[in-house]
Amino acid sequence: MDGLTQTLYDIVQYILGFGATVMLPLVIFVLALVFRIKPAKAFRSALVVGIGFVGVFAIFSLMGEQIGPAAQAIVERTGLSLPAVDLGWAPLSAITWGSPIAPFAIVLTLLINLVMLAVKWTKTIDIDIWNYWHFAFAGCLVYVATGNFALGLLGSAIAAVIIIKIADWCAPLVQKYCNLPGISLPTLSSAVFFPIGLLGNWILDKVPGINKLHADPETIQKRFGIFGEPMMVGFMLGMLLGLLAGYDFKGVLALAINLGAVMYILPRMVRILMDGLIPISDGVKDFMARRFPDRADFYIGLDIAVAIGNPAIISTGLLLTPIAILLAFLVPGNQTLPVADLSNMAVFCSMIVVACNQNIVRAVIIAIPCLIGDLLVCSAAAPLITQLATSVGYDTSASGSLVTAFLDGGNPFRYLIYQVFSGNIVAAVVAVIVAVLVAFTWRVTHRQAYMEG
Repeated sequence: MDGLTQTLYDIVQYILGFGATVMLPLVIFVLALVFRIKPAKAFRSALVVGIGFVGVFAIFSLMGEQIGPAAQAIVERTGLSLPAVDLGWAPLSAITWGSPIAPFAIVLTLLINLVMLAVKWTKTIDIDIWNYWHFAFAGCLVYVATGNFALGLLGSAIAAVIIIKIADWCAPLVQKYCNLPGISLPTLSSAVFFPIGLLGNWILDKVPGINKLHADPETIQKRFGIFGEPMMVGFMLGMLLGLLAGYDFKGVLALAINLGAVMYILPRMVRILMDGLIPISDGVKDFMARRFPDRADFYIGLDIAVAIGNPAIISTGLLLTPIAILLAFLVPGNQTLPVADLSNMAVFCSMIVVACNQNIVRAVIIAIPCLIGDLLVCSAAAPLITQLATSVGYDTSASGSLVTAFLDGGNPFRYLIYQVFSGNIVAAVVAVIVAVLVAFTWRVTHRQAYMEG
């Protein structure tokens, strides 16, 4: 790196070192001051947001500590042995931030968002800088494959533009079902599945029998009374996972109570977070409305974590955990042992659940082919991800010869970008077909989605 590049890289790495729970409140505080919100009010709101995220991530950590060992035990009981090791999203994000392309991808994404806002191509003000790594990772794959820095940045730019547009698209339903007024969710790992969820839901509407199946949290609670409450659903799913893992009575009960606690506490953590966000969101909207009277519909773009408090999303994620392990055993061509990313299953399925109007039955049906795709993609991408990890000095010796990440490494959207930039003609044709399907999905569903939202 030259001097300027190294300086920029060092500055970005220092800021990222704060972590999401510190960096996001700082960004929100600065943003609030820019939009002329009083400093005392801005500081209080930013602090409450930080506290809310600490709570959300603490519950995420609890869920990971419980599901991780259970998933590992289920895998061991199946005798599954595969060469590509699932690192999970956290090491993958660290590997991405270690790439020389990452600091430039952050600056580029900020500029892209500002330009899109200026020309009215988006309503989303994406302040979730930590999760810009999702866009940077797309660029990293292109850069490692082609050796061309400019093409890598272009890959990141394409990912950012498309995801910000999808965030606009799903915002009305996100705000309705996740109780997040004025919020959109431009997190790539979940947003790309929103059009798939809409298309799948539209298709299932046409299938006799399946189109009558309905199970959302409200329906479940109404039908089953106390046993339909989110905490009871978490308790019973915990018992199921504990039994599949071969735990003894004590272990099954502990897992069940902990997952019941996750279902009960997580929505309350999200409400704390929203207590801090709503004054900021209202302040930004007032500021923009004064200066742009024709635009009163801006969204604040945040981490998908704020949506995971939805009981339907958590329930679907827990149901998909043993299914993912079973698929890893059954899918021909799969080389990945899914473990680390299994606790992130709720993120994977969140926008499918939203697209299905919280219908858990439909969400599980639609998610299964998506999981198969993720397994095949993360297996195919394992050599490339291993090469990227090695290039930034990540030690893969403890994991094995091949490393990957089940969900983020298997994300089909990023892999398609990488294949197109690698000159794969078939991938280019697939990209055109996907674009046509997305346009069709928009045409047949957007009016209903906005009416419901």
